[in-house]
Amino acid sequence: MKIRQHFQKWMAQEDLNFLLTNRIPRITLTRFMGWWSQIRHPWVVKGSMAVWGLFSPLDLSEAKHQEFSSLQAFFTRELKPGARPVLAGPDVMTSPSDGIVGAVGQIRQGQVFQAKGFPYTLQSLLGDSTRCAGWPALLEGGTFVTLRLTSSMYHRFHAPQDAFLEHVTYISGDTWNVNPIALKRVEQLFCKNERAVLHMQTKEGVPFLLVPVAAVLVASMRLHAVDVLLNLRYRGPNEIACHAAYDKGQEMGWFEHGSTILMFVPPGFELADGVGTGTTLRMGQALLKRL
Repeated sequence: MKIRQHFQKWMAQEDLNFLLTNRIPRITLTRFMGWWSQIRHPWVVKGSMAVWGLFSPLDLSEAKHQEFSSLQAFFTRELKPGARPVLAGPDVMTSPSDGIVGAVGQIRQGQVFQAKGFPYTLQSLLGDSTRCAGWPALLEGGTFVTLRLTSSMYHRFHAPQDAFLEHVTYISGDTWNVNPIALKRVEQLFCKNERAVLHMQTKEGVPFLLVPVAAVLVASMRLHAVDVLLNLRYRGPNEIACHAAYDKGQEMGWFEHGSTILMFVPPGFELADGVGTGTTLRMGQALLKRL
């Protein structure tokens, strides 16, 4: 315990953290992590988990299984039934994942924020895709929410409302760390990183976006509605047609390591009571409510 505390205190130094997690060959290291995480050997799995425990406490009390065939299986672990109750009702959008709420606010003139003083535009995030061109106007005046997943959190993400996934725009990119230290130093970070734009619509016809953003060591992301693994081998934007229906709380996919999910909704919503920057949420808890 003391070793982990000293290590975490050492890593909490901003300059050192930024140096060790960003001034490295990020893409090469991420590809290596993708290979390493799939090795099926108990020594590799247990040794890797022990090393990871130096960075973050690993709580497996909610995990469906306690033994894992690979590091990838550990990171993408399922939970016991009932571990994430989902708040019912059409007037509340629930958190699509476990996460820490980062920057939140109103979408104004197509601009949002990754951190205080670090704006980016929706158009830059969505890229040059013609399928994404109409979204900034559609979401103007709405609300954006940033959810950051740490490495020890549950890595699967779920539908925040009864909804349809109508299209996916996958954009390959860099793998900057997405922790608060990097978000305060790298302008338009989310617009540089690998990401998938999930074009969503509630069953009542309300359009919204979920944008899972990958990061350093995130070897890939998986969507159940898409029959390919989305990773750095694909160049973007890639337009992937799909039409998948989800019940509220139904699993949509997962990261193979912690990262970030951005959520954008049109006018007519506000943050749920008690939700703000720094709030830690579990999948299924209230995130947004209708006005």
